[in-house]
Amino acid sequence: MAQIGDTVRYLNAVGGGRITRIEGNMAYVDDDGFETPVLLRECVVVASAGASEAKASKASSKQQPVQSTVISEPVQESDDDVMETPEGEKLNVVLAYEPVELKHLTTTTFDAYVVNDSNYYLYFTYMTRADNGGWITRYAGIVEPNIQIFIGEVLREDLNMMDRVAVQYIAFKRDKEFDLKTPVLVENRLDVTKFFKLHCFRENVYFDKPVIAIEIVKNDIPQRAMVIDSGRLEDALRKKKNADRQIRRPVVKRKKKHVPKENGIIEVDLHINELVDTTAGMSNADMLNLQVDEFMKVMDANINNHGQKIVFIHGKGEGVLRQALMKELTHRYKGHDVQDASFREYGFGATQVTIR
Repeated sequence: MAQIGDTVRYLNAVGGGRITRIEGNMAYVDDDGFETPVLLRECVVVASAGASEAKASKASSKQQPVQSTVISEPVQESDDDVMETPEGEKLNVVLAYEPVELKHLTTTTFDAYVVNDSNYYLYFTYMTRADNGGWITRYAGIVEPNIQIFIGEVLREDLNMMDRVAVQYIAFKRDKEFDLKTPVLVENRLDVTKFFKLHCFRENVYFDKPVIAIEIVKNDIPQRAMVIDSGRLEDALRKKKNADRQIRRPVVKRKKKHVPKENGIIEVDLHINELVDTTAGMSNADMLNLQVDEFMKVMDANINNHGQKIVFIHGKGEGVLRQALMKELTHRYKGHDVQDASFREYGFGATQVTIR
């Protein structure tokens, strides 16, 4: 196994250098002044360092904890060394998660990779959303052309903070003429329940093992690109998305306006057969979006009715709808009281919200 001070090359990528420190299963390789994180198992030793030098370097590395991988210095490499292809003039960028142990999804960790299938270098940043609505940088650095690189390890407990992931990049070439590419920010909603379902990991042209892959840009076209979310812009995007959605949905039932019952509680049944006459032609995602939209409509209509109690009947099922509602209550409608509704009246499948 590689040690600190060893000179290595990468098993599944171009490049290499000298290992400056090791943390867990990660080695940090100095390649011409540019420190790159690489899995230890993907390092092939070219020249071994002395035992004493490795020991000293390891002791030094323990005093330099790093919470996220942030790389700022560019690699000094000429574009003359880049093997370009005609197809590579269009950007294709993929973010992917590969389980370390595919058969043990409840306990395994996951390796995150970015694939740059193009002739361009990328100033690249990978982020996840924090609990307070801000963002945490997980990786920042330069991704070389036509390469796949490891950008971080995802622990099981990390998945709770990964319902939103974002990637931004600037594409360029060195020492030669090139076509300008628009800087891109792409934000994706990530269904973390997929990490525990074997069928959600699929074959991909860039990987030998099944992965969960997210297309960031395909043939120069960003996939699901979003403007940085500020309140008014996010509302505008949401309204446009809802309008587009209704064009292709089945006809929604004309239901009575939600009014309080004798006990003052508003009941909202979110079962899909209560919202549409038929689910023909609707995917699971379409149905979930429709149910979340109904929830938001009721919340918005009662947002100023302080003290109003609303019971949302979502059913038990696999808990996907309830999880989606809880995310909205945590971010968009935070500050209201949330609890399980009366078991006697609704069983396990209902949540009560009290407007504050």
